[in-house]
Amino acid sequence: MIRRRSLVALPLSALAVPVRAGGPLAVLPRGGWRLVFPRGETRLPPGAEAALAELARELARQPAGSGRITVEGQASGPANDASAARRLSLARANAVRAALAEAGLASTRVDVRPLGRTEAALDAADILPPEAPRSGQSR
Repeated sequence: MIRRRSLVALPLSALAVPVRAGGPLAVLPRGGWRLVFPRGETRLPPGAEAALAELARELARQPAGSGRITVEGQASGPANDASAARRLSLARANAVRAALAEAGLASTRVDVRPLGRTEAALDAADILPPEAPRSGQSR
């Protein structure tokens, strides 16, 4: 029997996903990557498709049973309309998931979490590998 290394068992540093300085993806200290959106936008920012394609190819190399990737969408506003902020964050997370799927990562391996307006009030989507803590969790 051949044992495969699980993505869950791999440290984040084992995911050799290059992140270019000044590129659209930033590495998160808790693990994973952040894509920042312009305020009010749901379309991917310039350069994001290529960076997400590179990330998707690396994540797709991991065994399908190794765990699920989570995309957490966030929105900075509107502060007085939680429903609108949640819809905006959902649209962002879905745009990231679609780009990952377009590049070859099975969309069934990607969970979407629309966080709406968080305390940090960010316009972003975080791509979290299986072992990275989700928002509201500590490591």
